[in-house]
Amino acid sequence: MDDIVKQAIAKWPSVPNCFGWLGLDVRGNWFMRDDQAQVAGPFSSDDPGSSAASKGSLLQHEKLIDFIQRNYESDATGQWFFQNGPQRVYVELQATPLIWRVNAAPTFSVAAHTGQPARLQRCFVDEVGRLYLETDLGFGLVHTLDMVHAADAVEQGLWVPEELQAADLPARFGYVRSPQSRQRQ
Repeated sequence: MDDIVKQAIAKWPSVPNCFGWLGLDVRGNWFMRDDQAQVAGPFSSDDPGSSAASKGSLLQHEKLIDFIQRNYESDATGQWFFQNGPQRVYVELQATPLIWRVNAAPTFSVAAHTGQPARLQRCFVDEVGRLYLETDLGFGLVHTLDMVHAADAVEQGLWVPEELQAADLPARFGYVRSPQSRQRQ
């Protein structure tokens, strides 16, 4: 976490949390979800009522994205957030809290969409063939552009995927896809 963020938390310890305004898609892209996007429906395309309009606006400002990614973490209940100064901005997840980038052979090294390198622990495949990795940083989906490298690791026997149902992933790996929905309950 950035020092300036820690200072802001100390200075203003009681700022209310923010829900629904930030989303992370299956490619590790961040989306700003204004009032119109939130009214248009849920962030995740898996949820009924979701549409392109409900996704929001793609963030493209590199310094803002870097700031979000440096200050992105989870709370004790598995809700992921961006610590924006003294305020927690909880993130709507299209799939998982981390999106993995995989390098080519021979290393097949893995890094999160945030740029942090990770050590692979296990891999999983769901009912439609999406590949997930559990690492020392946490759980996430392999980026679609890196599936060729991941497939090479599987074919070489370096990664042995276990089969799981996508619907079971949040409970099994302890993350919340929609903190906003949980907040409303």
